[in-house]
Amino acid sequence: MPKNLIQQTLVLLKPDAIQRGIIGPIISRFEQAGLKIVGMKMVWVDKAFSKKHYSAHVDKKFYPGLENFITSGPVISMVVEGIQSVKAVRKIVGSTEPHQASPGTIRGDFAHHSYEYTDKKGIAIKNLIHASGNIKEAKKEIELWFKAKEIHTYKTVHETHVY
Repeated sequence: MPKNLIQQTLVLLKPDAIQRGIIGPIISRFEQAGLKIVGMKMVWVDKAFSKKHYSAHVDKKFYPGLENFITSGPVISMVVEGIQSVKAVRKIVGSTEPHQASPGTIRGDFAHHSYEYTDKKGIAIKNLIHASGNIKEAKKEIELWFKAKEIHTYKTVHETHVY
């Protein structure tokens, strides 16, 4: 397998996923697809770190609600590795707006908020999870969330069958 097709991407399980007690079923979706978790930790995000992670959104109207949400409870951050993992993870996660997410995706199966609902309530959309949007973003986000020594190399049985 060409090395550049094996990628790493950042996945965040947001406070709603943790508070609802569904982190196990969510993480298993990635493992069942043959992806592997090479870094993982639980973090309580503060406002300064939220601004770093969501730097592209800080000046947008919805940002205050997003900041309140991401700082409302612990977050599990993961580095997920595999064949074209950025695209694979986003496919597994589903549309950013849970109301539009297909059944069988994480958001389609576990969430149902819509932008219309959250805009009227003045709250952030509760969509359980963040996944890097592209390879460049994944690299930047992984460097923000993880030190190099926190990312591990190991072999899984999937690498015999999937890679």
